Amino acid sequence: MWTYVRDDRPFAGGAPPAALFHFSPDREKTHPNRYLAGWHGTLQADAYGGYNDLYRADRSPAPVHSALCWSHARRKFFELADIAGNVRKGKPAHEISPVALDAVARIDALFDIERGLIGMPAKDRLAARQQHARPLVEELHDWLMAQRAQMSKHNPVAKAINYMFEKEGRWEAFTRFLDDGRLCLSNNAAERALRGIALGRKAWLFAGSQRGGERAAFMYSLIVTAKMNDIDPQAWLADVLARMPGIPVSRLPELLPWNWSVAGHARQVAA
Repeated sequence: MWTYVRDDRPFAGGAPPAALFHFSPDREKTHPNRYLAGWHGTLQADAYGGYNDLYRADRSPAPVHSALCWSHARRKFFELADIAGNVRKGKPAHEISPVALDAVARIDALFDIERGLIGMPAKDRLAARQQHARPLVEELHDWLMAQRAQMSKHNPVAKAINYMFEKEGRWEAFTRFLDDGRLCLSNNAAERALRGIALGRKAWLFAGSQRGGERAAFMYSLIVTAKMNDIDPQAWLADVLARMPGIPVSRLPELLPWNWSVAGHARQVAA
């Protein structure tokens, strides 16, 4: 299941939040290439190689800009510094990596800055990042390089560091948020949109068929978008399905989650 999320609320943007899900039987790169054909902009995601064709300089109509997720980078260090996790796995405390622990603390300092910027206009977020976040990011870069130079390439911490540097343009993608106040530090909005699917895997295993998967993606698009707009999906869907047969096609946009309200519908019924 692929999810594409638009959420402008962190930078006080005007577009309403929305989520669009697509189903495919595999994780081939052909799927994002097809879903995003004709679109260009900035894609905030993990470092999954299936998106690489989108970033090609010769892509038509234009290359997509990559903005990588700091939560994914942090996770690789956190797993090497997770004391509670090691205890659960029966590992001794001395296996905790002090370098990984320091890296987590440095990345957490960036997230602390970001929490204070939620809801601010893009230009204000950009100014604050230039003043407060950029020096920390530059210091982190130099520190990571110095630490990696002292390690074997097989060291797990070195592998966590390489996640941020091993591919050309990788660090640039991680730091793109410093020059664009609209971007977030992570793609957690998309991760949250997938939460229902991740939890649901405990209750079901299969979509049943290609058609079943596509139907599930359609329903997830509706339900998650409603939730992102602080609307009860069940109430919204019940009202929309009841009103659709009697509304002209030209007025269907009124039923979109960001245009719909129970109070507005009640007033129409009373009138």
